[in-house]
Amino acid sequence: MKKMAVIGIGRLGLCFALNLEKVGYEVLGIDVHEGYVKRLQSKDFESPEPFVSQYLKESSHFHATTDFSMLNNPELALLFILVPTPSLPDSGFSHAYIDAVANELEKLPLPAKPVHLVIGSTVMPGYSDQLAQRLKPFGYTVTYNPEFIAQGSIIRDQQQPDQILIGEGDPEATELLKEVYARICVSNPGIHVMNRKSAEICKLATNCFLTMKISFANAIGDLAETTGAEPDKILAAIGSDTRIGEKYLRYGFGFGGPCFPRDNQALNKFARESGIPLKLSEATVAVNKEHLDFQFRKYMAENSDTIVLDYLTYKKGTDILEESQQLQLALMLVSAGKKVCIKESSHIRQKLETDYPGLFEFLD
Repeated sequence: MKKMAVIGIGRLGLCFALNLEKVGYEVLGIDVHEGYVKRLQSKDFESPEPFVSQYLKESSHFHATTDFSMLNNPELALLFILVPTPSLPDSGFSHAYIDAVANELEKLPLPAKPVHLVIGSTVMPGYSDQLAQRLKPFGYTVTYNPEFIAQGSIIRDQQQPDQILIGEGDPEATELLKEVYARICVSNPGIHVMNRKSAEICKLATNCFLTMKISFANAIGDLAETTGAEPDKILAAIGSDTRIGEKYLRYGFGFGGPCFPRDNQALNKFARESGIPLKLSEATVAVNKEHLDFQFRKYMAENSDTIVLDYLTYKKGTDILEESQQLQLALMLVSAGKKVCIKESSHIRQKLETDYPGLFEFLD
């Protein structure tokens, strides 16, 4: 049984670790939060992410620890890094958590043969090359292999990806990754191997294109609504063209959440600094904001004192309020004097009552 390590077993990393375990790997999970690790060890951790709690309870070859010295094991085939890379005020990503992992790796004894490090976190273009140069004297190769997932369906998305993106740092690591995904994936994804910087740009550009489709759909929908046309029928017809496709081409709320907005801003930053500003991507961000303003004016024009919203998370079926246009709209309506009633789960209701006490009313 091959052994793998996942460094950073938060929401994303834990899903990946459990998917690895489920297909026959022995998995070591490393995290710095001792209380969280103990809950994983006792298998009493409950996650809102589908299948996670079930997979954890069923696991027999997944071990969580805070002890980085356990990475000093020549049997570990791949070391995956899935730590957060939060956004900075300048729209770039902070690599502080990855750098902290690198600090720990440098403390370990020099391995007898190269150890393959795989970065699954989203990073700024050029960072993986810098890390590879830093860690090469310590016996590590660095490959970039980002995740294409959505919150609320991480387990499923890891099992059924459309593509596997590999920013190659070592041919042996690439072959090991191909073996991993051949086991995990129930779909038949295309595998795209390129250099590290190309893969870093590709990850950001993929999400930017998806947000462009969302903003385009909402802009056409706003035009249709204003002129008395039928937005859903128009977009269904456009999406039926195989050159375009129907995914992400629906009229509704703008894009939000923990990935799309920040990936847009990060790629725009990198492009501007490279002297090639991405005007389409910059316009996508502006159109997303304009759509929120359009929705606000539409609700205000209904001349109703009470507004009912089905959910306030950035996407239905998740528990995430980060960068949620629905939440922004609700706050704007309350500020304008409207009573906003929300249909949400008890978990989200508790979050909203904590963050915005007395601001909203709730329906079953």
